[in-house]
Amino acid sequence: MSDTAVLYRMAGGEHLCPYGLKTRHLLRSHGYEVEDHELTSRDETEAFKAREDVSTTPQTFIGGKRIGGYDDVRRFFGEAGAGSGEGEDETTYQPVAAVFATTFFLAAAATWSATGSVWSARLVEFFIAFSMCVLAILKLRDLESFSLQFLNYDLLAQRYVPYAYFYPFAEAGAGILMVAGVLTGVAAPLALFIGTAGAISVVKAVYLDKRELRCACVGGNSNVPLGAISLTENLMMMAMGTWMLATRWPF
Repeated sequence: MSDTAVLYRMAGGEHLCPYGLKTRHLLRSHGYEVEDHELTSRDETEAFKAREDVSTTPQTFIGGKRIGGYDDVRRFFGEAGAGSGEGEDETTYQPVAAVFATTFFLAAAATWSATGSVWSARLVEFFIAFSMCVLAILKLRDLESFSLQFLNYDLLAQRYVPYAYFYPFAEAGAGILMVAGVLTGVAAPLALFIGTAGAISVVKAVYLDKRELRCACVGGNSNVPLGAISLTENLMMMAMGTWMLATRWPF
C-alpha cells in the first residue's frame, strides 16, 4: 500500500468544502503524505468530476485506486460511523452525555464559587437545575420539531396539545428559578408536576406498551432512544422539586 494519498477537494473562494479538510486530516492522521489538489473554481470542479466519472468531491486515490469520498475513506480505515449524514438514523446517547458532563462541571464550578467547596448539597441542586436549563434550550431551538416528537409519547400533551409547547418553557423557568433560589413555591411544584407527568408517560410508552420511540429530551429529531435517559430527566425534576419543597418550606 502506498504511503501517499492523492486528494481532490473544492477550495474555491465561494466554497471551501469542510469534508475535504476532514478527509485531508484523516489521511494525515493515518500516516499518509497527502498530495493535495485544490479545485479552485466551479468549472474546475465540474471538469474533474466529468473526467473521473464521479458525482461529488472530495475524492481520494491511494495506490492508483479511487477510494472515494470522506465516508469511503473512513470505511477504508475501518472507522465506524460517517461524517456526511451516513448513519443518521442510528440511535445515540452522545447528546445526553455531552449535556450531563457539561452541566456537572458547570455545577461544580458554581458550587465552588458559592460555597468554597465542591462537595455539598448545592452541587446536586445546581447540576439538576443547569441540566434542566440546557435541555430546555435544546428543545426551544426548534419548538415545532420538539412538539411533534414529544406528542408521540407524552400522555398529557396527547390530551392537550398546547402542553407540548409549554413544557420546555416550564422546564427552563423552573431551572432558572432554582439556580437563583427564588420563588421556590413556584419552581418546585412546577418541576415536580412536569417531571411526574413525564415519568408516567415514559414508563407507559417504553415499559408497558413496549414502543420503540425517539426521545425528545434533547430536542426534536434527536436519535436518542426513549427510555432510561428520558426517565432519568423526569426523575431528576421530581427529586429536585420534592427536595426543595422539603428543605425550603415555609417559603
